[in-house]
Amino acid sequence: MEDQEPKPKRRVRYKGTHPKTFKEKYKELNPEQYSDDVEKVLQQGRTPAGMHRSICVDEILGILKITPGQIGLDATLGYGGHSQEMIKCLIPGGKLYAIDVDPIEMPRTKDRLTALGYDEDVLEIRQMNFSEIDVLSEECGPFNFILADLGVSSMQIDNPDRGFSFKVEGPLDLRLNPYQGKSAAQLLKNISQEELELVLFENADEPFYELIARAIKSNLSKGNKIITTTDLKELIKETLKYLPENIRNEEIKKSCQRCFQALRIEVNNEFEALDNFLYKLPEALAPGGRVAILSFHSGEDRRVKKSFKGLFQSGVYSEIAPDPVRASPQECHSNPRAKSAKLRWAIKSMN
Repeated sequence: MEDQEPKPKRRVRYKGTHPKTFKEKYKELNPEQYSDDVEKVLQQGRTPAGMHRSICVDEILGILKITPGQIGLDATLGYGGHSQEMIKCLIPGGKLYAIDVDPIEMPRTKDRLTALGYDEDVLEIRQMNFSEIDVLSEECGPFNFILADLGVSSMQIDNPDRGFSFKVEGPLDLRLNPYQGKSAAQLLKNISQEELELVLFENADEPFYELIARAIKSNLSKGNKIITTTDLKELIKETLKYLPENIRNEEIKKSCQRCFQALRIEVNNEFEALDNFLYKLPEALAPGGRVAILSFHSGEDRRVKKSFKGLFQSGVYSEIAPDPVRASPQECHSNPRAKSAKLRWAIKSMN
């Protein structure tokens, strides 16, 4: 009897009328096959699972003023939405370099952009942290324009295996590169209460930093584990249950957001990386080169503002943004994640 090819396995059916978990959203996770379904999600003002909607695209292109033949850098590739639009402006004759620290999402983005026809003649992608911009600029620069989008990508937040969101169950990881360094769960286990208080306050302005830090370390000292996103969320919820009922749920939600943000920043050394990037940035730009930086919380924006202002006063930059550029009301309505974005820019002096 001849060998018969095995029948393909049918997709496991999700419960109910609509998929709820990340892995069940098979249509959103395959936008090429289900473009109509993905478009419906976008029209509802939501970001499809596994995708990321680039923010302030028109504003960024207006600031960078990219022309054919230029050499540029996307210092935070992510889903590649900004890169895709910048490439359209620099061809023919130009080239975009793009870097990202995430070894999981970067290959997917590279495959997606290659499928669109952007080969290494116009786009070269490397896995590296933008704090190493000097290494890249010495080899490939100086650059006519540079973009850095400091936000975490939607596909990272939505994937429960990455542990970036308190809204879904997953390992308390929070690393942009899960193959390097220690997870957030490991950090909580090894950090002192005083150090944890500092992390929660300085990285996210958490008003209940003392209570939450004390509760975390107290639970761990009793042998309780905090290894999942739900573990941490429930502990914060329990710690703040004393709050008045009319504000309790909203305050707990905000504290969860801030605590996860603070731990993510600490786990990935994000502020240190940003400071290094800002310090090395002028040398990576060609004379007259333009830079745009998109930030999403006050700690990042303060650093960008201070760096730009200081270098403008010393003559390194000839012009800087007088105020941050914000996403339009229309964009904020269609993509709520744009509401907190602040866009700042600078132009390097010609001398």
